[in-house]
Amino acid sequence: MMKFWFARNLSIACLLMGLATAGDVLGADPVVRNVMPRGAQRGTEVELSFNGERLGDAAEVIIYEPGIEVLDFKVENDKLVKARVKLSSDQTPGIRHLRLRTKSGMSKTQNFAISALPVVEEVEPNNEFAKPQVISNNVTINGVVTNEDVDYFVVDAKAGERLTAEVVGIRLGNSMFDPYVSIINESRFELAGSDDAAFGTQDGVASIVVPTDGKYIVMVRESSYGGSGDSYYQLHIGNYPRPLAIVPAGGKPGSTVSVTYYGDVKGPLTRDVVLPTLESLPASSPLNFALSASDDSGTAPTGNAFRLTDLENVIEAEPNDSMEQAPLAVLPAAMNGILQTEGDRDLFAFEAKKGENFDFVVYGRRLRSEIDSVLQIWNDKGNAVANSDDSPGTPDSLLRFNCPADGKYFVMIRDHLGRGGNAYHYRIEANPITPHLDFSINEFVQFQEDTLELPTGGRLPFLVTATRRDVGGPIEFRSENLPQGVTIEAPQLADGQGVAQVVLVAAPDAPLSLKMSQIVGFIAADPNRHVESRVRQDAIMVRGQNNRPFFIEALPALAVSVVEPVPFSVEIVQPKVPLIKNSPLKLKLIAKREGDFKGPINVELLQNPPGINSSRNAVIAEGQTETVIDVNAAGNAPAGDWKICARVRADVGGSRISASPFVALKVAEPYVKLEFAKSAVEQNAEVDYPVKVEQVTPFEGTAKVVLMGLPHQTTAEPLEMTKETQELVFKIKAGPEAPVSKNKNLFCQIIIQQEGEEVIHHLGSGELRIDKPLPPKTTPAPAPTPQVAEAPKPPATKPLSRLEQLRLEQQQKAAAGQAP
Repeated sequence: MMKFWFARNLSIACLLMGLATAGDVLGADPVVRNVMPRGAQRGTEVELSFNGERLGDAAEVIIYEPGIEVLDFKVENDKLVKARVKLSSDQTPGIRHLRLRTKSGMSKTQNFAISALPVVEEVEPNNEFAKPQVISNNVTINGVVTNEDVDYFVVDAKAGERLTAEVVGIRLGNSMFDPYVSIINESRFELAGSDDAAFGTQDGVASIVVPTDGKYIVMVRESSYGGSGDSYYQLHIGNYPRPLAIVPAGGKPGSTVSVTYYGDVKGPLTRDVVLPTLESLPASSPLNFALSASDDSGTAPTGNAFRLTDLENVIEAEPNDSMEQAPLAVLPAAMNGILQTEGDRDLFAFEAKKGENFDFVVYGRRLRSEIDSVLQIWNDKGNAVANSDDSPGTPDSLLRFNCPADGKYFVMIRDHLGRGGNAYHYRIEANPITPHLDFSINEFVQFQEDTLELPTGGRLPFLVTATRRDVGGPIEFRSENLPQGVTIEAPQLADGQGVAQVVLVAAPDAPLSLKMSQIVGFIAADPNRHVESRVRQDAIMVRGQNNRPFFIEALPALAVSVVEPVPFSVEIVQPKVPLIKNSPLKLKLIAKREGDFKGPINVELLQNPPGINSSRNAVIAEGQTETVIDVNAAGNAPAGDWKICARVRADVGGSRISASPFVALKVAEPYVKLEFAKSAVEQNAEVDYPVKVEQVTPFEGTAKVVLMGLPHQTTAEPLEMTKETQELVFKIKAGPEAPVSKNKNLFCQIIIQQEGEEVIHHLGSGELRIDKPLPPKTTPAPAPTPQVAEAPKPPATKPLSRLEQLRLEQQQKAAAGQAP
């Protein structure tokens, strides 16, 4: 199965890709930059060149799919390995997956294309319209588009013929290459052109019915005139059929099914196809299964994605856009069709009883259809009772239907934007709700594809993401077809947990070898293994902006390789005491060195148990043999026994990975409970601070108790306690410069000796307020004796003017009865 996301700013994306891949491999692993040529014709022999770094000890080519036989293998130097291979003539055209195994590791996945047509190489210069490269019809061209490059090819064609040019660029998985392809006549008029197409992820397909005899030019370039030395492509030019859709898009394994191909310029093609059984396919190949259309003119160079399931097919017959015209599906079933015109919608009828539950899953974009589906369930009155647009990670719809009443219902599907055409096919799979498991290998180091290589006598750790759907219970793992001398260790994954630890172990005498293997996860309580699934490994071929996966391919098996031994091993010393909730513990690790290896060894836990944190930068120093990993349990960490191991990494002519054996880590409740008082103390004073003790788990001997979290210049002497202690009283002394504050983070560290190791408790929390002392009291001064106030002096008289004096005299005479 291929997944893809569209990114528009390709120049930024390409820059980020270069930055992301510059350091994306471990130092000891071989690096394969490319495999040349990028593809070849089936039924031929070809010499492959693996170009890269650290290839001097290459041992073999890893081939995931059948049909490729290695005839000769030669290491030219540390940067080049050549292998002559024979390609079987009966294999289906399409992408194959290769790796190179060396004695010290494996390369990342490389795509190699198998063509039905003869293969020729692009010859520069061919970047002028007037001077195109001359080719014959019905060929495949291996080429590259460098920066601002435009490649032209000329071919003779006759009127009435089909002429198709399909480019495979991003699907080769080398770089963020967005090709544009077009067919142009001699007058420089573009007859057909294609940029992004869902059918080709973002690779284009141009196709015409040739109007007149003559020469026709096929042009390939990067859509925004970019390109690079890694922008490789395969260009298929010929008369072959090139459908864009297939209906039905799935069928029963081992059955004969009639399929109709849509989207070819000469019209629909109907063929009867015998489907393979699942047993006849390589492991996990149903994820990548496709059907290739053929006619008298040839075979399509790439197939149409096709699902292999046990569901009965129901195929639409137009018109079926109303309830009266809807074909009846008996569930479980797969409903198939195509939205052929704009505004088209398709309906299917089904009957259900109250309380029945069904999952309706649309496969559209995941089958490389253009549809952005909208799915609805209608009742018999035409009212929608359930609907869905997108589902997580895909524009395909997912709908769970709980039938509200007995009756007839209808499934309606349309495009979100009302579009339609010969590339808008779909498949709706309706199943009763059934338990399901899904497993995939995690990237332990972000943006680095894990390679499953383990040293002889060593161990390989990795993490597996487990997704449960409608099923619960612990999960266990088993292995199939591991290399000789290799076994699996995988602690049971508890119910509710989503990431499992898996370690492959190679015996000391395990030979250097490789096997295409499987790891299977299943519900532990299901002895008949009705609910199980294989662990999938996805190869992220191209990353886009912010290192977001852009083009992903699911590998059909797990390539497990035994490589040369490493000169070190590490063990975690089994702790004899538990890790107490909300408290720390030190895990001791011991290294065994061999030969003259003295380098530093980096260690970290492969996975923290729930509610547990651990240091990620622990190192066994150069020449040393011991270190510790600090672990801490949160207060809500679930109590119980958990299996842990350490992932171990050291530079031995490159970075090499191994693991420690599993040990048990017990997480336990505190042995005691404490009840803290609230208290206050002034600066430069002391106070008794009582802590009540409730004994929970008896312990032997005397424990040391330290009051922690005290502010600056505040102290309390440690105390001792036993299993009989009911109260602790600390004497807290605050210095003169102790900060005035309220402190709510006081806690007690209790260290209990048990079997020669420390059981550490961090219990709290308490509160202490530090106050500033009140100022000292002072005697007030006596009140002053009251004094008699002097009589007020008369106000000073103002001298009278002469006129005022005369008037005063007249007034006095008048008062005395004298004549004025």
